[in-house]
Amino acid sequence: MKTIFNPPSVRRPFGNYNHGLLVPAGASLLVTSGQLGIGLDEKVPEDTGAQAELCFEAIEAILAEAEMSFADVIRISGFVTKREDFPAYMAMRDRYTLDPKPASTLIIVSGFTRPEFLVEVEVTAAKLFC
Repeated sequence: MKTIFNPPSVRRPFGNYNHGLLVPAGASLLVTSGQLGIGLDEKVPEDTGAQAELCFEAIEAILAEAEMSFADVIRISGFVTKREDFPAYMAMRDRYTLDPKPASTLIIVSGFTRPEFLVEVEVTAAKLFC
């Protein structure tokens, strides 16, 4: 369904993602809001990895509600507050994403709506329903 684009004239991706994915006409598109690392119990873990896991768990539930999975994700945008949090975030991203790997962006931000939040993740997914 998706066509991968990693042109030889562009440096290979730094990690487990692709530079571009093309989705065929007629695919349903799902765009999520950014998900934060907070549980239903309102608790926010203190470490980035645990917060990222909650973000990806929330996204997995949203995808399931739309009859999709991480196999349908075509783009991920991740936001962290510290450069040293990259490895914890990327470990969770790599654990949840499936092939073909989506396009991915990771940005360092100064903060979120509450100071205890360390990471936020949003995705775009596309699927053909026949």
